[in-house]
Amino acid sequence: MATADLTLTQILTRLQRLYSAEQAQECYQQLCEAMTASRDKLAQKQGRHAPAAPSHSNVWSQDDVVLITYGDSIYDAEGGVPLRELKDFLAQHVQDAISHVHLLPFFPYSSDDGFSVIDYLQVDPDLGDWQDVAALHQHYKLMFDYVLNHVSRESLWFTDFKANVAPFNEFFIEVDPKTDVSMVVRPRNTPLLVPAYTHAGRKWVWATFSADQIDLNFANPAVLLKMLDVLLFYIEQGAEIVRLDAVAFLWKVLGTPSIHLPQTHEVVKLIRDVMAWVSPNSLVLTETNVPHQENVSYFGEGDEAHLVYQFSLAPLVLHALYRGDGQYLTAWAQDLAAPPPGCNYLNFTASHDGIGLRPVEGLLPDREIEDLIAGMHRQGGYVSMRSRPDGSQSPYEINISLFSAFRETCHGLGPDQWQVDRFICSQLIMLSLQGIPALYIHSLLATVNDQEGVERTGRTRSINRRKWAKPYLEALLAREHSPNAKVLKRLVAVLKRRKKHRAFHPDTNQQVLNLGPAFFALWRGLGELKFPLLAVFNLTNDFQTFDLAACLVASAGIESQSQQWVNLLDHQTYDQDDAAVMLAPYQVLWLMPGQLDDVNPLWAMHTD
Repeated sequence: MATADLTLTQILTRLQRLYSAEQAQECYQQLCEAMTASRDKLAQKQGRHAPAAPSHSNVWSQDDVVLITYGDSIYDAEGGVPLRELKDFLAQHVQDAISHVHLLPFFPYSSDDGFSVIDYLQVDPDLGDWQDVAALHQHYKLMFDYVLNHVSRESLWFTDFKANVAPFNEFFIEVDPKTDVSMVVRPRNTPLLVPAYTHAGRKWVWATFSADQIDLNFANPAVLLKMLDVLLFYIEQGAEIVRLDAVAFLWKVLGTPSIHLPQTHEVVKLIRDVMAWVSPNSLVLTETNVPHQENVSYFGEGDEAHLVYQFSLAPLVLHALYRGDGQYLTAWAQDLAAPPPGCNYLNFTASHDGIGLRPVEGLLPDREIEDLIAGMHRQGGYVSMRSRPDGSQSPYEINISLFSAFRETCHGLGPDQWQVDRFICSQLIMLSLQGIPALYIHSLLATVNDQEGVERTGRTRSINRRKWAKPYLEALLAREHSPNAKVLKRLVAVLKRRKKHRAFHPDTNQQVLNLGPAFFALWRGLGELKFPLLAVFNLTNDFQTFDLAACLVASAGIESQSQQWVNLLDHQTYDQDDAAVMLAPYQVLWLMPGQLDDVNPLWAMHTD
């Protein structure tokens, strides 16, 4: 059976697992029509503008770096179009150091900085229009948010629900307010059921995240079809990566936790199949801010998400550098299983959301989590809570700018001179690990806590969602010694250097070493590449030494006869027999075997 026919068979089978036989068949016929129309549109675009898509096995490489940003993270006070300002800023300061732009929700919305969508098919006119999105796509691949769990209370869909207009009168989940919903896993401490005043009186509807974000009823196949139409539209508009926002909560069944249900996994697999048939190189990314094993369950058997966020990484890196102790980071990374073939991790240390604490459940002792929270409070941060089934509350995420989070350590000495180096170390850890890296624009710009934003909105997440006035930002970047200029310059240089090495390919293997709590260290490509890379990170604010010779002796698979190892970051050479390599506070080594060549620097040579 041809691959395309096999995919269609899988789609029908998945629909049959979700709905009755009659519903599944009707849904399948309508979906096939929509998929065919969408694929035809894409074929016409590619015929005019682009060659045929490459095979899926080549869909990512070490060139791939995602930049996470709102459409108006940078704006012109004189009234320029924010999406155009973003494109111009990236062209001037970032260029090809990144490959993808994750445009956080850029649709008309009513709350939550875009995640309460009023209209899925329109660009917020305050940001620009679809032509501006297309202009950005001429330079970068794009990631779109697919906010499929809920819609805005102000959307036309919910308006029609309240007016009892078909089919939207069955698009949402009505629940008797006396129903026991204590088993439902909550990411928030707000009520699960919220009132809606309809033509038939007051009803209570399911709202996982807020009273303004009303959950959709995917048990109704009409809802699935409507949302798949949205998905196909996004692919037609150039979305190479589709981020499934809050997807773990998609399917609800009273009397269950209503998270990670089998039907939810089936819908994710269905979305992957639909995308594979229409646009084979488009990727599914799941956003599930939960404990690690629950998170990676969205790989399925290699048939579900292509990418999952590496949610445990951010709190573990923050903890390691705050404490100057990498034992928990090392232990987690040593146990980290390689993703299934055709799948990978999206590594990140900061995003528009906070630093999740559920992903370190079982990885960090409770006392360490409590100490970390207290330390982030001292540095201006907040903690958001979630409700537990027994009615108690527990920490859900730390809200803080990542750059501000590294202002000081746990030693109680206050701010020190190492903030920039400590922060850069955190980013280089992320850039060294197996997977595709993603940087938040405020990490690239060393943005500090936006306390004014918190006061203005009343929401703690605003602390990490500053909107930069472009003239002011440009003035800061023009000052060579400002933290903003230092961080941007160093990270862009590292990103461009990193692209030239096969060791950083997302699929290249990794082997994590234990050099003691002061260090984090790993090999990339050991036993796989002619030129493997040894990455070593000093996690402390003291000088530290490690035994390079012992690392090399203990590591099998090194074929190089070179007596020298060169740090790609500064070109300093080290003898392979050196038993006491000294690292300055927060210094990072990216070591490869070879001899520095002044004509062809090492970082431009090893591309095997």
